[in-house]
Order: sequence, then structure tokens, then C-alpha cells
Amino acid sequence: MEIKNGHKHFSTSHIMRTLLLWTFLLLCDFENHVVVTGNSANLSVSTQDLTVQKGEMGRFWLRSKVELGEEAEVNLFSDYPMKAAAQPKVIIPKNTTDQKVHVNISGVGVGSCNIKLNSSSEELGNLSSVFVRVQVVHSEALSIIIIIVGWIYFAAWSVSFYPQVILNFRRKSVVGLNFDFLGYNITGFIAYSCFNIGLYWIEPVWDEYQKLHPYGVNPVLLNDVFFSIHAVILCTITILQALIYDRGGQKVSWVCKIILILAWVFIIICLVITAASKQTVLNWLDFLYMFSYVKLAVTLIKYMPQAYMNYRRKSTDGWSIGNVLLDFTGGAFSLLQMFLLAYNNNDWASIFGDPTKFGLGVFSIAFDILFIIQHYVLYRNHDPEHRYPEINEKASLINNKTREKNGISSSMGSGEFEGIDPDN
Repeated sequence: MEIKNGHKHFSTSHIMRTLLLWTFLLLCDFENHVVVTGNSANLSVSTQDLTVQKGEMGRFWLRSKVELGEEAEVNLFSDYPMKAAAQPKVIIPKNTTDQKVHVNISGVGVGSCNIKLNSSSEELGNLSSVFVRVQVVHSEALSIIIIIVGWIYFAAWSVSFYPQVILNFRRKSVVGLNFDFLGYNITGFIAYSCFNIGLYWIEPVWDEYQKLHPYGVNPVLLNDVFFSIHAVILCTITILQALIYDRGGQKVSWVCKIILILAWVFIIICLVITAASKQTVLNWLDFLYMFSYVKLAVTLIKYMPQAYMNYRRKSTDGWSIGNVLLDFTGGAFSLLQMFLLAYNNNDWASIFGDPTKFGLGVFSIAFDILFIIQHYVLYRNHDPEHRYPEINEKASLINNKTREKNGISSSMGSGEFEGIDPDN
């Protein structure tokens, strides 16, 4: 019901207020956000995700949540022993909840598996929900590099919104910035934010995800939530600039308006179906995935209007190259991380098994390269008068009216004034 109420009205201001409220709650309580794997087990584990280098040993610990009347034997087994092996059993001591019992894990082959537990002790309860995901990697040092690369592209993408805002502010103009791009961009990031917030923050949605992927990890992280909300805020600021600064007669095209209307009508229809069917046709997780489809579709087309506009104007003036360079940096490091992860985890299916994600990354980088070529090669030395055809047209009309008021025919060619010194 939170989703329904949060998106009942799809005005930008309403969505922004809702996202800002969720951001405040997230800042207040994100440290308390934990994944509940089951409340029937009286045994806790130190971590649910363990990384071990191939040929090395790793460990985690177990601890009873209640004081046991007698010692309990816990059996451990790997669902893929060729990847990682665990010691077969450990003993949980009685009369204490403080003692940690360590479990040793050996990395056998690169890949992932789950260490599952069971016990005949009724005091420990049902341990089917207690498990540890083990990822055996080629190199733990490479794992650290992968994390660093991840933060680099996160920072580059986050900062990439600012050069355009700064450029608009300095010029007091948005001439050269395509308005269709602005419409597609904010729509995509609103959809992305709704997906991230829903899957990360709304517990019923996460419960549905766990039913489908009982040993899976949440694909949405805290930095994903902050990045998407931050993107919506910066896109909104850019749109406000387009409303108050000189725009030279630019406006959103009818094609863009129709596409955006269809996108939100699609979302509203899915919302109605989910709510009216009481989740028998679509559940809330399915509904959230509809937002991801909107984001996917928008990403495929959002750069096209800007690239075509640059081509027609034979200039990139007004379109920030800083934005492009940072977006290219983020995209390149994102793809680099994907390949490093695939090698280190021996999981090439994460790239080629998900062609959509990989294709979107390559597609965005391809447009960044096109913008770089337009800016530094094709239209580098074009004269300023060719950069603003719409402004030049207005200036021409103003000059003609001025001449008519002064009794000078606007039809007179410039050749009639040849030889006249404007200073005399």
C-alpha cells in the first residue's frame, strides 16, 4: 500500500516530496536496516557473505541466541563442494550466548556456493533459514581493486550532473541543451529511484524477492538509492534552469511528449492491475520491475535527440562536454568492473548472460564517444554565429523592424551599403 499511495499522483513535485521523505528516513535508519532470514532459528551467524581466495581458508562464527540446556551439534554442508568445503560439524556450548564457535571454510574452486546448516536440537529451532554465501575468488587483492573501481564510477556518475548545471548558470541560457533529453532523463531516473527505494526499503517487496531467490543477495545497495535520488534532484534543477533561463525558442517535441505519456500510462495501468487484483496478476515486485523496463527503454533513446540537435546546429555549444567526459569515465569503469568481477568470480554469465545490462553500458559509451567526436573534431572551430540559429533568426527580425521604423527598407541588400564606413 505504501507504493500505491506514494505514486497515486504522478506530478514531479509530488514524486520529489515522496523521494525526499524516503531519503530522510533512509538517513535516519539505514544502519538498522537488516535482512530478516527467518525468526524460527535460535542460531546467528557472523556474516551471510564470505569471500575466500582459492586454495586459502576462511572462517565465520556461530553463536546461540538462547542459553541451551545441553550442548547442540550443528552439521554443515556445502551445496557445491567443488567450490568450497566446510568442516562437517561443530558443537554449540550450553548455558551461554556469548561464546562464538568458529567454522573453517576452504576455497576449492573459483565460483560460489552456499553453506547450509541443520541440527537435531529442538532448542536451536529450524535452521533452514540460516546459511552463508561463499564466493571463492582468484585473488582477494583483485577484490579490493574491484571495490575501488566501483567507487570511481559511482563518483564519476554522481558528479557528471554538475557540469551542465554550472554551464547553464554561467551562460544564463540553456540554448543548445535538448529539452527532449531532459524529459527522458528525469523520467528514467524517477523510475530508477522508485525501483531502488522499493526493493531496498519496502519490506514486503524484499520478502517477495527472497521467495524467488532464497539464497540471493539484494541487488540494490545503499549507494544505488542515494545515486538515483541525487540524480532526480539534479535533473529537476536542470529543468528549472530551462524554465527561467534563455531557451531560444526550444521546447519539448511532440514525439517526446507522446513517449513519456505512454510510459507513465503504462506504469499507472500496472499499478491499477496490481492493486485491483490483490497481487494475483502482478505483485509489488513485478510492479517495481515495470519501472526498470521504463528506465531501460528511456536509456536507449535519451541521447538521440541531443546528438541530432548537435548535428543540425553543427555545434555542441550549450551541451556540457564535462558531463560527457564524466559519464564516459563512469561507463568505462563500470564495464571494467564487470569484466574484473567475471574473471575473479569465474562468472562470465554475469556479462554475456545478461546482454541487456552489458548492452546498455556499451550503448551509453558509444554515444559519449559520438559527443566527444562532435565536440573536439567535427564542430570544434565553428563560428559563434552558426551556433544559435534560433537567436540569429530573432536578431534578424529585430533588425528588420528597426530599419522599417527608421524608414529603411528591409529588402535592401547588404551590398547597397558597401563602401560606407560605419564609424562615419
